[in-house]
Amino acid sequence: MFTGIVQAVGRIAHVAKAADGVRLAVDLGVQEIADVAIGDSVCVNGCCLTVAAMHGASLEFDVSAETLRCTTGLDRVGDVNIELALRLADRLGGHLTSGHVDGVGTVTRFAAIDGSSLLEIEAPAELSRFIAAKGSIAVDGVSLTVNEVSGARFAVNLIPHTLAVTTLKRLSPGARVNLEIDIVARYVARLAQFPA
Repeated sequence: MFTGIVQAVGRIAHVAKAADGVRLAVDLGVQEIADVAIGDSVCVNGCCLTVAAMHGASLEFDVSAETLRCTTGLDRVGDVNIELALRLADRLGGHLTSGHVDGVGTVTRFAAIDGSSLLEIEAPAELSRFIAAKGSIAVDGVSLTVNEVSGARFAVNLIPHTLAVTTLKRLSPGARVNLEIDIVARYVARLAQFPA
């Protein structure tokens, strides 16, 4: 489990083809990894990945073809948001996330407004019913509050701190982002399928 509070911006430094997907080498930059071990979960741009190898401040992850099909950005060199798995004693500053990407959205608008930024995203149609105003959503692993919803489009406000410590500042219209809906919405929808 994760919280959607990004701890560092890392960098996918190398992508190598593997039998069923790719192997990533991710430089975690300033993120402290003294307590990270092989087999641990790390959230990379919103996707829960398992540490397969360690080399100093660089971690390697195997990413399956199925994960590549359901996400964006894990098959190329570039900056990524990093969050280590939640410990039971940690503060929950964002919202509970699993690192299981539900779909890929497309940025339709990114604009500065009154000292912050408005980010508007078109979600896949099948996810739209799970996105609610004042609800939570994770965008590339960042916990955000939904301000507006119109059909499959939703808007969030990005404060200067969020822009400073995540990769979201680099987004522009047409960019693709990993989306994880609120875990509570997922379970409520499932329960609603069964009459009492």
